[in-house]
Amino acid sequence: MTLPSLRALVALWLLALACLPLTAQAHKLRESGVSVAVDDSPLTVTPSRDWNRLDGNIGKHTERWTIDGAQLNDVTFYAGIEPGKPLVRERSKKREPLPKFSTATLLVEVPELLETTYRTYKNSGSFKVTTIEPGQFLGREAVHFTYEFVDQDELTRQGEARAAIIAGRLYMISFEAPRLHYFEAVIAQFRKLADSATLP
Repeated sequence: MTLPSLRALVALWLLALACLPLTAQAHKLRESGVSVAVDDSPLTVTPSRDWNRLDGNIGKHTERWTIDGAQLNDVTFYAGIEPGKPLVRERSKKREPLPKFSTATLLVEVPELLETTYRTYKNSGSFKVTTIEPGQFLGREAVHFTYEFVDQDELTRQGEARAAIIAGRLYMISFEAPRLHYFEAVIAQFRKLADSATLP
């Protein structure tokens, strides 16, 4: 099978996933205009459209949302990662140790923390941070960055994230979707969601 035909097959598979009832892929509706706490933490967001919280948990203080299914668009909240902890749950601390957030981690180092996490956790050898700039998140000084990577399905995904370190903990929100169509279709909704995030 040639590479173009393989990519076409993967695209069809993703389209089929998108056509599945969302209740089969998601756990709970997050309604437009209704403020909700993320992972039972002080971090709250008020979505401007309906989202679905995905079932399952990739780590402590994490929560994932989607509109069309995780393969097509995926928002991940990191709601207060503690020093000494990885961003996501380690599968094997001995064989596949993940980098840890620490008290010495600087804001400008957060993109690298996500990159090294993905290279191990998602087996993504092609992860590349494309932009890094200062910004605001949760009303505090933050880093905004974009990235792209190829996941195990061989599709190139684009990502955008905002991160802040508050009271010694890492708060971050990231959005990922296939580069073709899905990223541009939902990125504005992600930015509204990130803008709505508050922390007491």
